[in-house]
Amino acid sequence: MTAREKAFIHESAYVDDGATIGAGTKIWHFCHIMPGAVVGERCSLGQNVVVMNGTRIGDNCKIQNNVSIYEGVELEDDVFCGPSMVFTNVINPRSHVSRKNEYRRTLVRRGSSIGANATVVCGVTLGEYSFIGAGAVVTHDVQAYALMVGVPARRIGWMCQCGERLPDSGEGQCLACGTKYECAGDGIRRAR
Repeated sequence: MTAREKAFIHESAYVDDGATIGAGTKIWHFCHIMPGAVVGERCSLGQNVVVMNGTRIGDNCKIQNNVSIYEGVELEDDVFCGPSMVFTNVINPRSHVSRKNEYRRTLVRRGSSIGANATVVCGVTLGEYSFIGAGAVVTHDVQAYALMVGVPARRIGWMCQCGERLPDSGEGQCLACGTKYECAGDGIRRAR
């Protein structure tokens, strides 16, 4: 039995030949996974999710309803995409000008969460375990563990990898899970 055969694909979903689907993944109503797309193991894709060719989705990702993962976007493991959040892949789109050779890469690092209705403008990297608030518009790279809100998004704090807010300095111990953090240059990292 292949990994694709070990996945759940709802009867209303389209998974084109040439798409790779990992074992344990669930693809729900009205999704479309295009040829050349790679979806990892144990992922969950809600209703109306589109995954374009040339995209990579890591293991254990949760993609909520009405999200399109465009060519040039890569999600590492354990990424959460909230309902109706938006990725872009061209900076200056025009319907009458073809810009397929101008797609910009967007990388969402391991453990990041992107809130409902947030927009991630192409060409950025979201650092590990970053947390993008609902409705935020990300226009530049985001540091690991950063809590980003607003339009344009700005850092207002730091988040633990368990999803709880850290003390404002980012240094110290998470009150929820006990993980320790320390300053690292202009950001924070898990203490060793």
